[in-house]
Amino acid sequence: MSPVTGARVPLLPDSKGGVPPATVSGAVFNVANSIIGAGIMSLPATLKVLGVIPALVLILVIAFLAELSVEFLMRFTRAGQTTTYAGVMREAFGPVGAVAAQIAVGFTNMGCLIMYLIIAADVFSGNNRQGEVHLGVLQQWFGVQWWNSREFTLLVILLLILLPLVLYRRVESLKFSSAISTFLAVAFVTTCTVLAIIAIVEGRTQSPKLIPHLDEQTTFFDLFTAVPVIVTAYTFHFNVHPIGFELANASDMTTAVRLALLLCAAIYFSIGLFGYLLFGDSTQSDILVNFDQNTGSAVGSLLNVLVRLSYGLHVILTFPVLNFSLRTNIDEFLFSKKPLLATDSKRFVSLTVVLLVLSYLAAVAVPDIWYIFQFVGSTSTVCLSFVFPGAIVLRDLYGIATRRDKIIALFMVILAAITSVIAISTNIYKAFQ
Repeated sequence: MSPVTGARVPLLPDSKGGVPPATVSGAVFNVANSIIGAGIMSLPATLKVLGVIPALVLILVIAFLAELSVEFLMRFTRAGQTTTYAGVMREAFGPVGAVAAQIAVGFTNMGCLIMYLIIAADVFSGNNRQGEVHLGVLQQWFGVQWWNSREFTLLVILLLILLPLVLYRRVESLKFSSAISTFLAVAFVTTCTVLAIIAIVEGRTQSPKLIPHLDEQTTFFDLFTAVPVIVTAYTFHFNVHPIGFELANASDMTTAVRLALLLCAAIYFSIGLFGYLLFGDSTQSDILVNFDQNTGSAVGSLLNVLVRLSYGLHVILTFPVLNFSLRTNIDEFLFSKKPLLATDSKRFVSLTVVLLVLSYLAAVAVPDIWYIFQFVGSTSTVCLSFVFPGAIVLRDLYGIATRRDKIIALFMVILAAITSVIAISTNIYKAFQ
């Protein structure tokens, strides 16, 4: 199969007949930026449910499995004639496989983009959920005004920040915004750490649970609802091909992924542990809600604001990276016979604007991200991260999988299926209680 539309978006000729290859450092930042997203704010609640030790083990195990699944994807991609996720699924399972991958990527990325905008709106303009009012940073500073409403604030963010970034034709061009985004994520973790240390010194923290405590509120099956959160936190497989094929050497992607996963695992456990230490059993599913409070001191209030701003700006700068793969995926699905997306300015701009408008409208209409978050984490993201890569290895179209590979792949698929079914069933049961 020949490379499909947008596979190497965009390898446009310059005056010297080509563009320079992407750098490993740029790939590390872009991969890390793809990984760190909405899932980070639920990790303290994950530690509250699982306990510190099981949560740490799960963070490391899923990171390890994510690295293996990416290695599987890239190995089978290089063995074939395609350069996209959907393409390698097409080679293994025919048109049905390609459509399944495209739907999963589209569903996951669109859901994440909507969640990012909702989070940004929560940070800057607050929210009113079930009668509980949480003021945004702008409203705390300037009072409730028409110009800091959710609708207007999101519109300004889209026009002044996101639109210029999503119009870039190469994902490598986003390496600087990705670097800033990764730095903001580190700043978010660092500030939470400082707040936690202050709370420890002042004796305001509770002893964390090292293992889960099962009672009437937390059952054994509730523990499985934490898995989709961490799986979603490590779902970046839709960006593996766009980032990897801009590198000069395919083997460099393995290095970039490994470094990015190590960085993200450290960030995830740090924010989970210190966020949990900071708020204890009162930790909310959205940890940003916990920072919407009066600390009684100027320094504490300033740090609370820094936490919210750093995270809000982080998800805003993560938006263009996910939008890149979503745009490529949709173009491949709808216009597979057309020229490369980067070479058709009219189609490129039209598709970009349509995606921005749809994301904006959905973010304004949907008041809460959590139903979307749980469902996406138990369905499309787990398919992209583990089920599809595992199935490709088990299919072994080119006869390159070892016995060890197939055992790991089978373990991935079975584990993903069992945990997802239990998580979905538990959430549905609790919703109708």
